Amino acid sequence: MAKPMAFNRVNQLLHSMKKFTFFTFFVLISICANAQQSNDSLAYQLQRAKINSMLAQRTQKFGQYSESLAMHTGIFGLQTKKDIRRSNDILIDIIKTDDDIYKQLKILLEFRAFQQNQVQSHSSEVEESRIGYMITINKLRKQVEQFKTASQKQEEDEEKTIRAFIIALAAMLVLLLFLLTRPRNVKV
Repeated sequence: MAKPMAFNRVNQLLHSMKKFTFFTFFVLISICANAQQSNDSLAYQLQRAKINSMLAQRTQKFGQYSESLAMHTGIFGLQTKKDIRRSNDILIDIIKTDDDIYKQLKILLEFRAFQQNQVQSHSSEVEESRIGYMITINKLRKQVEQFKTASQKQEEDEEKTIRAFIIALAAMLVLLLFLLTRPRNVKV
């Protein structure tokens, strides 16, 4: 009765390890796809290399585990306690490696999130400065329009002033001519 429970437990662990393997590879593929951008830093690359080496170790240990399950050194080709213990030790080592991989993946994801936050803050700063430039350009355009309008008004005022001066001068000349050409009544 103890053997079927142990066998079921081993099958459950194998099933969960397969799920973990698929999840890990999915996460790594998605991370690698995102990480192929040109701005990858050296620390990020080193972290990826560390995780890849840990995955390679895990794959190697999983192969050892599969081999240990296939070993039957007991009488009539059955597994001995030593075989089962060896398999369990390898399985525990795989689980420890999985825990380490999770920790390193968390560090990698945090680093990636940090990089994305930096890029996002940089892009928002660029956007803010671009908006500031646009506002300044619009203010300057308005000022240029105001100066043009003021200049045109000043030119019109100058023209009106010149016309008024010319009219006043002409009126004075006419008055002067009128006074000079008018016969004088002189009383003696």
